[in-house]
This record gives sequence, C-alpha cells and structure tokens, in this order.
Amino acid sequence: MPTPQTEQTTPEVAPAPDTVPAYSWYALSVLVLIYILNFVDRQILSILANDIKADLNLSDADLGFLYGTAFAVFYALFGIPLGKLADSWHRVRLMTIGLALWSLMTAVSGFARNGAALTVARIGVGVGEATASPSAYSLISDYFPARLRATALAIYSSGLYIGGGISLLIGGLVVENWNAAFPDGGPLGMAGWQAAFVAVGLPGLLLAIWVLTLREPVRGEIDNMPTPSDPHPFRGFTNELFTVIPPFTIIGAARRGVGALALNLLTLAVVGLLGLFLTAWLGSGDGSFIKPISDQWLFLGVGYYSVFSFASALRTRDLPTFRLTWGSPAFLCTILGYGLVSFMSYASSYWSAPYAERVFEVSKADLGWWLGAPSALAGFLGVIGGGRVADYLYERYAAGRIYVVMFGLLAPIPAVLILYTTTNLVLFFVLAFVAQVLTASALGAAAAASQALVLPRMRGVATATFFLATTLVGLALGPYTAGYVSAANGDDLAKGVLATLWVTPIGFVLLVAAIKLVPEAGRSLIQRAKDAGETGL
Repeated sequence: MPTPQTEQTTPEVAPAPDTVPAYSWYALSVLVLIYILNFVDRQILSILANDIKADLNLSDADLGFLYGTAFAVFYALFGIPLGKLADSWHRVRLMTIGLALWSLMTAVSGFARNGAALTVARIGVGVGEATASPSAYSLISDYFPARLRATALAIYSSGLYIGGGISLLIGGLVVENWNAAFPDGGPLGMAGWQAAFVAVGLPGLLLAIWVLTLREPVRGEIDNMPTPSDPHPFRGFTNELFTVIPPFTIIGAARRGVGALALNLLTLAVVGLLGLFLTAWLGSGDGSFIKPISDQWLFLGVGYYSVFSFASALRTRDLPTFRLTWGSPAFLCTILGYGLVSFMSYASSYWSAPYAERVFEVSKADLGWWLGAPSALAGFLGVIGGGRVADYLYERYAAGRIYVVMFGLLAPIPAVLILYTTTNLVLFFVLAFVAQVLTASALGAAAAASQALVLPRMRGVATATFFLATTLVGLALGPYTAGYVSAANGDDLAKGVLATLWVTPIGFVLLVAAIKLVPEAGRSLIQRAKDAGETGL
C-alpha cells in the first residue's frame, strides 16, 4: 500500500508563492504554441507516409526509420549538449535559434527527391527540435512552483498531441488540394506531400521572432535556490559535444585517461558488432540484405554508443549530476518506464493514419477531420487530466506521479488491441480517441517526477536524459519495430503495431521498482548531492 507523503525536504517542495503571476501563464501559452509547431513538423510524416512510400519507393520499415530513428537519434544526441547549454545560457535565445532551424529543415524536406535527402532533412529537424524541451522544461520549472509544476508541464506537453493532431488535418488538406490543383505536379515539380512540408515549415520562422520577446526568469529562484549565471556557458556546451558526438567522443575519452579510452573503444566495437549481427539476422524488414549494416542499426548504434560516452564523461566532470541521474535507480526506472509507454504510443499514433488509409480507404482530408482533430483533443484532455491527477496524488503519496505513469502503460492496451483489428470505421475512430487519451495521461506525470529528482541547475540535463528514453527507446524503436514487422509480413500494419505490445511486462517491472524507489530518492536528494560533492546547499 502507498504511504502518505509526510516529509517534505527536497527542493521540489520548497516554499513558493501562493499565486502564480499572470506572465507565467502567458509565457506557458507561448511555449505550448512552440511545442504545437514542434509536433506539427515532426508528426506530419504520418499523413504523408503512403504518398512518400509510393513516390520514393520505400518500405514500411524505411518509413518507420525516417519518422523514428533518423529523427530520434540526432534529437537525443544533440539534446545532451543543448540541455547543458539550457542549464547555463539564455534559454529563450536557445529556443528561438532551434525553432528557426527545425522550421527551415522541415521546409527543406519538401524538396527531397529520394530517401537519403529526406533522411538528411529529418536529421536537421531533430537537431533543431532538441533545443525545445530542455529549455522549456527548465523555464517552466522557474515560472511555476512545485505544487503546480506537473500541471504546467502537462499543459506544455499538450502541445505534443495538439500538434500531432493538427498535422494530420493540415497535411491532409494541403496534399489533397495541391494534388487537385496540380495533378501533374505544381511549381518546381512538387507533389502534394512536398508542398505540405513547406506549408508547415515556413510559419515557424515568423514564430521565432515572437519567442525572442519572452522574459528569462531567474534560475531556481522560485524554489528559494537562486543559481548564478555561468560566466562561460558555451565552454560546457563545447565540452559536452566532445562527450557525445562521434568521433570527438574518442578524443574526449582519451582526455580522461587510458582506462577511459580503452573502455570507450571496447564499447564502440561491441556496438558495431551488434549492429552487424542485427543486420545479418533481421535485414531491413523486406528481405533486403544488401548493406553490411542497415541504416536503422547504424544510427541506433551511434546513438547508444554516444549515450555511453556522455554518461562516462558526466561521471568524471560532474559527479553530483551523474549521481542524481544515471547513478539513481529511481530516476532510471522512471524514465525507462515512461520510455516503454512511448514505445507503444509512438508506434500506434504514427501508423494510425497510414493504416486507416490503406484498410478503410479513407481520404487524407477525412482522416484529418476524423482522426487528426479528435486526436488533438484527446491528447489535450489526457495530458491535462493526467497532470492534474499526478499533482493530486503527489500531495498525498511520494510516488503518486508514478501511479499515473503506470496507468498510461496499462490502460491503453485493450483499446489498441481492438483498434488494429476492428473492421468498423466508426469504432476505429472512437478507439483511436480513447487510446490517445489514455497514453497521453502519463507524460506530465513522468516529466514532473524526473524533474523532482534533481537540483535546479541540473534540470536541463535531466530533461535531455529523460528524452533519451522517450526517443532512443520509444521513438527510435517503436515505429521502426511496427514498420519492420509490417514489411516482413506483406505490409500488415495491424500485425506490426500489435507487435509493440510485448514490452508491457518490462515497463510494468520498471514502474513497480520506481514506485518503491522514488520516495526515498526524493527524501535523500540534498544529502546525496552533498555526498557527491555539490556545494552551496
């Protein structure tokens, strides 16, 4: 049985103002708008998938790679140094630069003529979007007191689902209207799916100007732990690049000593051999075994090797942050547990539009109205409701937020099982709405739970680490797994998506462990930071 949370000793629950300034809510609304555009640009690939597949001669496994791995690996890797920069530099400026970059690269996607060009553009989108959440999570934690932080993070996170839903609507309308107006190709020979990329990318360049006007709050002040500005913010960013971006990771390891270099090279060799083995064993999902190592395992191998390099360097250079993130079983179980929630949810949400278009022969415009728009509402309701429940439970139980994450793991399974087996179109749309509500409930709770386990100065890195789980576990593997299984079984998307449910028992074990570990981790936060060498507490 859960025990009431009676001892309040962490920075998460330090005294804070009873009222929240109106400007905090205004700033949050702007951050939500940024996140909406973030996911419009990211998720639009879903409604365009079948057209891209036909025009560029790709497989379902390729589509899963483009949506998931090609984006996710670079989003995750650059999220680490950019998370460090968010902890030391002007967060509003960082987000503005990132917004302009990912919007430009989304527009560039519209000029792709093959899978390789689209992959490069998706990498650029991933790098730009890596600035958003580390900056936003850190800003929100300084705009709002602890008692409202899960709610505020949930409101911000609603942009994920609103943007994802709107992307289907906008993409469907642009494609169908463009193709109707230019059946033989429009200006510059662009097809409808290419015009859709340009249409959603360009507005972000204008939004970046507005974002630049936001005020930067004092870091940690709302928790009575004001943190002075870093006089050399880009020094840490540059150092992080040497810890996470190959081949600079080898130089970074050499700087730490012969032992660190040997371990780094051994890890690189093991990851490379594993990639070769997986390619030889699994191929590309469509019977192709042409490449020595497939793009999926090459990109993912680079990602996991880079994460290892980063964690090893962090332990040497910032032991307190390492101990409260990578060295904390409570933190790891929380983020990996949610990572497996996202493994299933990313696969289901990404493939729902291509599945409905193929199985029910629904037009893109109709999918936008009946799948995209309800999906936006469902995600909003789910993430806001989950955030409010998480805050309510947190006031009563130290692990209250983790119970909401567990709900988000288990509750959607029956809906997804029926969703991808029903022959009734109306039931498909209804269950897509229900599944979105249920999976969305976990995000705000997981984000707030992970933020509560670190000090204010560590929030950007903690957020980047949190998104390593959601991207390198959830986004990089979930959609690809579904696409791979589909391609290997004659383009059977139902079988592909349902194959992702096998991770449920693993997620359940991780979250049970988190429920046991989080209360003590919260109570001992300050002491563990001091024991690791943190000063000024």
